[in-house]
Amino acid sequence: MILPPLANAFNMFLIRNFMMAIPEDLYESAKMDGASEYRIFFRLIAPLSVPVLATVGLFVALGYWNDWFLGLMFIDKQELQPLQLLLRTLVSNVEFLKSSSNAAAMQQISATIPSESIKMALTVITIGPIIFLYPFVQRYFVKGLMVGAVKG
Repeated sequence: MILPPLANAFNMFLIRNFMMAIPEDLYESAKMDGASEYRIFFRLIAPLSVPVLATVGLFVALGYWNDWFLGLMFIDKQELQPLQLLLRTLVSNVEFLKSSSNAAAMQQISATIPSESIKMALTVITIGPIIFLYPFVQRYFVKGLMVGAVKG
């Protein structure tokens, strides 16, 4: 459930293109100063890659938060199911009650169920944590972080 979504091709493509955009002059100047490959990566490349890693982290967090299908496929115990799967089950149960018209009691019950209100309330529950996560990650979405890193 955890490892397969981490190997997303789009995220790898995004990270690779960001790292390829780092000027070669930074590597050369670090090499001239006597830095090893590990030191260049951990002291130079990793701090410059924080924006792309924050972006990919937000994408992965959104993917995990919105995922209900993997929980449906792999989890049998109801207490371990993700919130999104439980919310989907609730909405599908309400829709089933609305569509079944074979009994008079069901028609009475389905007339009193506010299905649109339930959908809107579940939307607020679903989007809430992401709204709280975004301001913490938003500061990394700054264009031109490397401006001034290479003088020439």
